[in-house]
Amino acid sequence: MQRSIRAILFDLDGTLIDSAPDLGAAADQMRVARGMPSLPMADYRPYAGSGARGMLRVAFGMQPEDAEFPTMREEFFQNYERRMTQDTTVFDGVSDMLASIVARQLHWGVVTNKSKRFTEPLSRQMALFASAGAVVSGDTTPHAKPHPEPLFEAARRIGVDPQDCVYVGDDERDIIAGKAAGMHTVAAVYGYLGEKQSVAHWEADDVINSPHELLKRLNLA
Repeated sequence: MQRSIRAILFDLDGTLIDSAPDLGAAADQMRVARGMPSLPMADYRPYAGSGARGMLRVAFGMQPEDAEFPTMREEFFQNYERRMTQDTTVFDGVSDMLASIVARQLHWGVVTNKSKRFTEPLSRQMALFASAGAVVSGDTTPHAKPHPEPLFEAARRIGVDPQDCVYVGDDERDIIAGKAAGMHTVAAVYGYLGEKQSVAHWEADDVINSPHELLKRLNLA
């Protein structure tokens, strides 16, 4: 990298934390309550990054335009709210990576499409976020990713220029948003993406297969 780096921003689910077990269980609870057989977690995991849309699609073949979607989504939200950190874990290597970022006197923060309804209690309950300079949710600004405004908001809160930021995420929307914000973009393929999808067409500036690779890729190791 030729640019200066003052802050590294991250997507949340699939990038920093593995929330698939709680997201999948929230949707599966709805199936069981309706007398339907439980589905294996492996069915839910690849779609965990899509939140309610992904989980309801797996559990019921439901689409956002379906008439029942808003009601089912709220039921899913309530189930998830009750168990939000029950089985959610931090991806291996993330804690060490963030500690290294802080040790280098760099700022870090979170920009997610998850709503404040969930990010605020989750970030309070998980010690990982104690050193975060900003946590921007999907409804913090009038726009969610792939719009760049949430990334601009995180940069403002931290007090750095967007061009001095890196954005790391596991979804194409993250890369689109990061590029639109003028940030260096990094695609994380260790979370829910796995090996089934190619990220080449995203045209991210870097790709990492584990959190440990990030600082090396940014020439900060």
